[in-house]
Amino acid sequence: MNFWANIFSAGVSNGTALLFATMGELLAERAGVLNLGVEGMMLMGAVAAYGTAAATGDAWLGLLAGMLAGGFLSLLHAVVVISLRADQVVSGLALTFLGAGLALVLGEGLASARGVPTLPIYSIPLLDQMPFFGPVFFDNKSVLVFVGYLLIPILWFYIYRTRAGLHLRAVGEYPAAADSLGIDVYALRYFYVLAGGVLAGLAGGAITLSITPGWFSEFTTSGYGWIAIALVIFAQWDPVRAAVGAYLFGSLRRFTLDAQGIQNVFGIANPFFYDRNLQFFLEMLPYALTILALLIGSRAAIRKRLGAPAALGLPFVRGERGTL
Repeated sequence: MNFWANIFSAGVSNGTALLFATMGELLAERAGVLNLGVEGMMLMGAVAAYGTAAATGDAWLGLLAGMLAGGFLSLLHAVVVISLRADQVVSGLALTFLGAGLALVLGEGLASARGVPTLPIYSIPLLDQMPFFGPVFFDNKSVLVFVGYLLIPILWFYIYRTRAGLHLRAVGEYPAAADSLGIDVYALRYFYVLAGGVLAGLAGGAITLSITPGWFSEFTTSGYGWIAIALVIFAQWDPVRAAVGAYLFGSLRRFTLDAQGIQNVFGIANPFFYDRNLQFFLEMLPYALTILALLIGSRAAIRKRLGAPAALGLPFVRGERGTL
């Protein structure tokens, strides 16, 4: 029981950064804008948060800087795909390369930084004493983990139970009809792409200031941006399913590491402990599942069957015939 509690506890902590990035991409895609630059925005958020925290001695200020950095990059994407109506896939890939390159340049020397402040850790009294669920969800968790808990129901309620959420869904499903009702499609798409970038920057800052505090490199995000995009497809653009997927993937990553350290399972020799090739396979498995989800989501017919917004990836031109 302790083994599995440790696995899922680490999965909740690791999955929190993935949760923020996934929710940000979900908002952007709900508005009809595909952003493949999540990895780049997370890297910029990570380096901005870590560098600012190291320079100022304030982790919260660092987190704010990370969110602003992610938001700035997302605005570049918004200008290119909304105003200039460029291909969203190409722009998103370029954003990933730009963010990764900037993070490498701006992050030079940060790997040797010491004494960087981190975000506080809390336990919830009484709840942390529950069997199994206490250690997994409420004991010794970063403050951002609890922020993530609050974000899930807030976003669900916002998307499905508010007028603003109805406008968001309308812009992503049928922007021409939304425009005819007086909804500013361009402004809303800008807003939600910016919100997605801010959440991606928050995810990057969460990694360097909370999940793996005191450490930064070009491998900080470990492909989380791509995983977030795949999780949106897995979740069928629903925030609750996205949260479940984020926490499960975080647990799966931890399981692939811990499973290599067990010699016997139920009295049977654990092959992952003795065979290095099988260890590589185990470490690859989460990312193989991510690639599979991206391949499935790349087919328009499958996306439609899964419930993707009808106007996802399509530029909106006011008054143009044939526009969704």
